[in-house]
Order: sequence, then C-alpha cells, then structure tokens
Amino acid sequence: MDTEAAEVEAIKQVVASVERTQRARDAEGFLALFHPDAVWTTAHGRVLVGRDAIAEFTRAVLPDAQGTGKVTYEARHIRFLRPDVAAVKVRQVDHSDDPYEGSPLYVMTKQDDGRWLLHAGQNTVVRDG
Repeated sequence: MDTEAAEVEAIKQVVASVERTQRARDAEGFLALFHPDAVWTTAHGRVLVGRDAIAEFTRAVLPDAQGTGKVTYEARHIRFLRPDVAAVKVRQVDHSDDPYEGSPLYVMTKQDDGRWLLHAGQNTVVRDG
C-alpha cells in the first residue's frame, strides 16, 4: 500500500470511530479523536473551542442523545492540504424514524506519533430545496 493510500485508510478509520463512538454513546472514546486545540461546531451552530469545551458539551449530551445508534458516517472526499493536514467531507445519514442527512467537514491533522486527529469540524444539516 502506498503512503497516500495508507493515510486515506487511517483517516477513514477516524471517521468510522466517530460513528462507532456516537452509536455507543461513548463520550470518552469520541473525545480521544480530538486534537487538544480543536474547534468544533455542532449541527445546531454551537461553537466549541478546545477539547475541554468539547468534552464538557459531549459529556452532557452524548450519553442521553436520541437516535445516535442509527446514524452512519462515510468519508466521501479527502483532500490533503499538506502531508499532515487533510480536509475530509463526510456524508452523515440518520436512519431513524425522523431521518436527516448531514454534510460535516472535518479538518484533520497528523500527529508526531502518526495518529490523525480532528482539529476542526463544521457539522451541517442538509436541507431539501
């Protein structure tokens, strides 16, 4: 496997971990995916700056979140801005009784230990029409 293909696969695994931790309502597993200086914008527009703020929000809402067990995430487009920075467009689909689709954008950074972490994210709900 060439280097870029290996990096793409590693990034896809992070997106799969977002899905897995959301479905399991695993706040700590979800938080482990973030860079300490991450900026995260929720689907409802709340801006969270830094892993501590993301942690406070996540620990408060994820354990009781409705419908998280029926949401899928798929990395659809990955563009390397630099060898250690990638923009990742994700397709998010809620398969519950009140379905919706989301179109998150993740900016991920590769760490010195080789892990890819979420550094910035904008979660956007797709509206019909």
